[in-house]
Amino acid sequence: MASSLNVLRSKVAEASKFLSKNGNTYYKQTLEQKKKYIQDPPTIEKCQQLSNQLPYTRLASIPSRHDAFWKELEYVKQLVKTKNELKTEDMGIAALFGFECFAWYCVGEIVGRGFTITGYYV
Repeated sequence: MASSLNVLRSKVAEASKFLSKNGNTYYKQTLEQKKKYIQDPPTIEKCQQLSNQLPYTRLASIPSRHDAFWKELEYVKQLVKTKNELKTEDMGIAALFGFECFAWYCVGEIVGRGFTITGYYV
């Protein structure tokens, strides 16, 4: 236990040194790359306006996402109708999708129980 604690401390120290050495450069580089997303000047009023626009922008995107959902559902229906002609790749993708859904379900259950694996509080 003590040796793993020492290893953890050394890893944290290495990470801290790396961040103190390269963090500022990474910060500036990221700001430069994402310059088109930065509102200049950054006033409180502009931030408030953008935060008010976001929900309505999301609402405006619902029709296109709705159409995309129905197109994808039609594609799945066609796959089910022609299941004898499915390729191994398609079956693999479907299996991975099912596994991903199951994994998200499991994670949601764990989160819902307060991050306990068995569901019992200690």
